[in-house]
Amino acid sequence: MSSRKHIEFSAADFVPMNPAPINPDWILEGQPVTRNAALSRSEDGFATTVIWDCTTGVFNWFYDVDETVYVLEGSVTIEDGDGKVRRLAAGDAAYFPAGSAAKWTVHEYVRKVAFCRRPMPRSLSIARKVAKAVVNGVGLRRGAGGAPTGGGLMA
Repeated sequence: MSSRKHIEFSAADFVPMNPAPINPDWILEGQPVTRNAALSRSEDGFATTVIWDCTTGVFNWFYDVDETVYVLEGSVTIEDGDGKVRRLAAGDAAYFPAGSAAKWTVHEYVRKVAFCRRPMPRSLSIARKVAKAVVNGVGLRRGAGGAPTGGGLMA
């Protein structure tokens, strides 16, 4: 039986956007209006790709997931907790690790695609590293096409 995966396609310009209000306690200036829509989700639920947009305003954002953003339209100034300031415009990307925070100043309408990944629980991450070391240690690594490579049990 085949377990072939199917490719998912989305047209970000035509996906219906849903209201996604910013936590009111995070808003510092203005009345920014935000919307988003999920473009894809991984099978294990740890990763999501989202399209997001926002009108002008200033707000804090606290990240509980790893998020890589790519700005499609508009611009925003990001200030991290250490006083570093960076302006992002169309074509720019940034990475926000889980546990970080940033002050967003949206100068005009901004639209981004966000690649979000929930960090793996520490215990699962350790177990994964141990399993990988065991597999590599006994030579069960897989090469292109799934064929075993290296020595170990296969030698």
